[in-house]
Amino acid sequence: MTLPYHHDAPDHGGDIDAAVARFGGVREGWIDLSTGINPQPYPLPDFAPDVWAALPDRAAEMALQTAARRFWRVPEGAGVLAAPGASALIAQLPHLVPPGRVAIPGPTYNEHGRAFAAAGWRLGAGDALVLVNPNNPDGRVWAVAEAEAPFCIIDESFCDVGPDASLISLAARPGTVVLKSFGKFWGLAGLRLGFAIGDPALLAGLAARLGPWPVSGPALVVGALALADEGWAAATRARLDVDAARLDALVPAALVGGTPLFRLYDTPDAARWQAALARHHVWSRVFPYSARWLRLGLPGTGQWDRVAAALREVNA
Repeated sequence: MTLPYHHDAPDHGGDIDAAVARFGGVREGWIDLSTGINPQPYPLPDFAPDVWAALPDRAAEMALQTAARRFWRVPEGAGVLAAPGASALIAQLPHLVPPGRVAIPGPTYNEHGRAFAAAGWRLGAGDALVLVNPNNPDGRVWAVAEAEAPFCIIDESFCDVGPDASLISLAARPGTVVLKSFGKFWGLAGLRLGFAIGDPALLAGLAARLGPWPVSGPALVVGALALADEGWAAATRARLDVDAARLDALVPAALVGGTPLFRLYDTPDAARWQAALARHHVWSRVFPYSARWLRLGLPGTGQWDRVAAALREVNA
């Protein structure tokens, strides 16, 4: 499904403060389903004091890179660069090559369009391509043959729920960068950790723009541990699949698509549904390009009964 897509206004989840201001209550009393963040995050380790007190060291950086290469099966010849979140990389990528025309199939995550517009790019096919794989919000996955452009960015922030859909095999191709987000699948968005994997020449430009010590010491430690924990990843994928099916069974609307971390539904009136859920202090996601689409993340442990009650009112 293709709809008009505009990149000139911020459009993302996580705006729980705005929900509180509009519908009342206190932040701690809200259930935020407007994002696609795993509600059961990777368990944090006990940190040695020097992790907080010392500047991040090269050994910790290399340990994280090694774990990332192994977890994502990074092809030989591709570089790996850790950054303070995928958003920091999205903002810098359009500045790595001279501006031209960029194709961003939508509707999709609009920070890419905003970043390219800020760097002087125009929308249109030709010089660059951005694919969000799987796409946010409808979950579309892209094929290798569709990822063709001189400058190709493949945003796989949500791909760790289904690694078989990954286009990481293209990461060694010149002009290509694959983005990975640590906050979504591992549920640690506040840690601010993301990765660019791809053309070493492009990654060198990114590294220069990020400056020294872009990733905190605690993020280096947690990232290396989590990426090496294949057992946790497998168990989490299985749990997310079960929870996504459970949410689908509660929502009285047709499923459009999504991933196991977020579900997109076709409602008669998305704004009305959002307001009805908000009266129960459950926050959801609507979109400026669709009056019908409502996106929900997964409830956490102990939140399911409240979400079910709110959804029953929507359908009353």
